[in-house]
Amino acid sequence: MSLIIGSHVSFKSDTQLLGSVKEALSYGSNTFMFYTGAPQNTRRGMIKDEVTIEAYKLMKENDMKLENVICHAPYIVNLCNDEKFEFSVDFLKREMERCEQLGITKVVLHPGASVGLERNHAISNIIKGLNMILGNNYNVTICLETMAGKGTEVGKTFEELAYIIEHINDKSRIGVCLDTCHINDAGYDIENFDKVLDEFDKVIGLDYLKCVHVNDSKNEKGAHKDRHENIGYGCIGFDKLLKVIYHEKLESIPKILETPYIDKEYPPYKQEIEMIKFKKFNDNLFNDVIDYYR
Repeated sequence: MSLIIGSHVSFKSDTQLLGSVKEALSYGSNTFMFYTGAPQNTRRGMIKDEVTIEAYKLMKENDMKLENVICHAPYIVNLCNDEKFEFSVDFLKREMERCEQLGITKVVLHPGASVGLERNHAISNIIKGLNMILGNNYNVTICLETMAGKGTEVGKTFEELAYIIEHINDKSRIGVCLDTCHINDAGYDIENFDKVLDEFDKVIGLDYLKCVHVNDSKNEKGAHKDRHENIGYGCIGFDKLLKVIYHEKLESIPKILETPYIDKEYPPYKQEIEMIKFKKFNDNLFNDVIDYYR
């Protein structure tokens, strides 16, 4: 089967999408995910169309399809929050405009956290905000991410995401990003991934699944912690993650690694992607990554 695999990469103010493509290619990827600015803030520079055109050329030369590239909305956006609701909606509208200018058609969004609010009210805010954003007819799909259930996060069950999707006016531009670490920490049994996918299909519908974040977890199933681990070094394990990555029902869906940097400094993606492509676990990953960058 064909494999659509990549990782989180940087998006710098000078090299923008071209720099992102070059970084992804250096890891052996054929897709990638990026933030259009720092995920902790909303400072954003102007998109440089001439740089974007150069990125398109490089992608075409390397058979990297633009429709498989993912943007991630910043963490500080929280549609649940009453006080920050207008800010979150306005910022996400601008982010959709930036993605459309870049030609990116998928944006992953954390649904939000209900902090201090009644949960049904928080979910109603998410629905209201998404309908306001998607009503602008951007050619961009918002992919709600499955969450681990840390604190008051919304989206820890398929049922919560299904409820949100059910109340979206334009369902053609809403989807889901499934994160393996998050569903593990939320209590879904990845060892029985066929059963998990069947449940997803029954509750939400597989047609809504647009992206998979491939992460191992530092925590046991149901911990509700959300702490990513490198591929094969966590509580999920290499073989289970490989079954997710190569599942026939997910063949056309981009898989994105968001695993931790080694020593908080060195990206492990080239070595992890090699593990995945060769279907062979590397028990010397940390040293190999450090040796590669030194």
